[in-house]
Amino acid sequence: MCNLYSLTKGQAAILEMTRAMVDRTGNMPPLPGIYPDYQAPVVRQGSEGRELAFARWGMPSPAFALKGRKTDAGVTNVRNTASPHWRRWLAPASRCVVPFTSFSEPETLPDGTKQTVWFALSDDRPLAFFAGIWTRWTSVRKLKEGETTNDLFAFLTTQANAEVGAVHPKAMPAILTSPSQVEQWLTAPTQEALQLQRPLADGMLKIVARGEKQDG
Repeated sequence: MCNLYSLTKGQAAILEMTRAMVDRTGNMPPLPGIYPDYQAPVVRQGSEGRELAFARWGMPSPAFALKGRKTDAGVTNVRNTASPHWRRWLAPASRCVVPFTSFSEPETLPDGTKQTVWFALSDDRPLAFFAGIWTRWTSVRKLKEGETTNDLFAFLTTQANAEVGAVHPKAMPAILTSPSQVEQWLTAPTQEALQLQRPLADGMLKIVARGEKQDG
């Protein structure tokens, strides 16, 4: 599962590709290493139109996963969209797109250790998006924080294509590479939007780095 990604393209590129009209992120720096529970930018439908805003990575966990636990760090990757837990957030109002320039998957080496492998559309790391969902939720993310209310997000995963599968055969993020796909995910009826929960075609990704904790 993808628990680390990078975003090094600026706000102007994100706004242009998504046709977002409102920017709530302020002076956003490059984000070469985004980890679970970090604040990261998403594009969603807001009260004043389509907006670029920050949210915290990790959607609310299903109830069964919280038994005996005092905190909920959240779920970063969503695969089973038929689950009632996730179905409630599949309407357009709860969909978002998550901008990225590269993402990582863990590779298990022959000696049993793991290394980070970074994937992008090409060496120059063009902007693309994960198909995501978001919600506003009150919970205890960390004991030291206590109960807080946050905008949370996660993105969909699907079966791996050839490039990702050679490193991490279980899954890869559902990736959007064009303005028309962004529009489909943000606005289409649910079943039409879910057609985008599919692997990229073989050959559309390449390995751009190995072993690094950031990809700047």
